[in-house]
Amino acid sequence: MRRGLRFVPLALLLAVVLELAVFVGVGRALGFGAAVLLVFAASLLGLVLLRREGMRAWRGFRAAAAAGQPPGGQVTDGLVGLAGALLLAVPGLVSGLVGLLLLVPPVRRLARAGVRRATERRVSSMVAGDLFGPRTVRVRQGAPQPTPQPQQPVVVDGGRAIEGEIVEPGRH
Repeated sequence: MRRGLRFVPLALLLAVVLELAVFVGVGRALGFGAAVLLVFAASLLGLVLLRREGMRAWRGFRAAAAAGQPPGGQVTDGLVGLAGALLLAVPGLVSGLVGLLLLVPPVRRLARAGVRRATERRVSSMVAGDLFGPRTVRVRQGAPQPTPQPQQPVVVDGGRAIEGEIVEPGRH
């Protein structure tokens, strides 16, 4: 089992306890009926947005594919939108607030960038390039770094081409 997955049940339990505590607090402040109505309205809004965000993500993916562009940007934007709508659809005030925040454009951009970084860390460079297009690199200007002296290439099999594949360290 992966290290991070063993904390999922504990995180879900804490989320449920937090949702209940916030619901009780809002129920005491606004009244029980208003709290139930607020949860119901947020869930209904989430269901409506779930369909809209799903269609929007699909159209963005198809447009990128038709234009021959990497679809990663549209896919990550769609995933963040779907996650926000799904969190709104799940009954709960905290999850609804987080879902609503994920639908706000500045927060959505931040979340999309986080999803992209996480994806690029977990997939090979070639797959990341196919998904998101060419990567950009930062070049620092300043004192030149000493360049290593090139080594003589190793000649294998009399210099004839051989087939092979590049395997990144740690990815087998």
